[in-house]
Amino acid sequence: MYQQQQGNQMQEPPAVLTTKDTLYINDMLAWNLLAMKKAHFAASQCQDQDVKAKIDQCGQMHQRHYDQILAHLNQHVQNNNQSM
Repeated sequence: MYQQQQGNQMQEPPAVLTTKDTLYINDMLAWNLLAMKKAHFAASQCQDQDVKAKIDQCGQMHQRHYDQILAHLNQHVQNNNQSM
């Protein structure tokens, strides 16, 4: 069972992902992937190097978020496989 703090905030995620959790994770991955692609395209079309650098930074931020979400998901899968 997972631990909770005051105010019903979880200190650690539950051991089971619900269907709703899985759908939301899928949405988060898709949103970040789309933002990465749009930033990459916008940067490739940009003439101003300062603006291009900022757009690239934005795309890299979304890529980091995508990678972090995927890493958390992979860790969850590995933990569940080990406990079986």
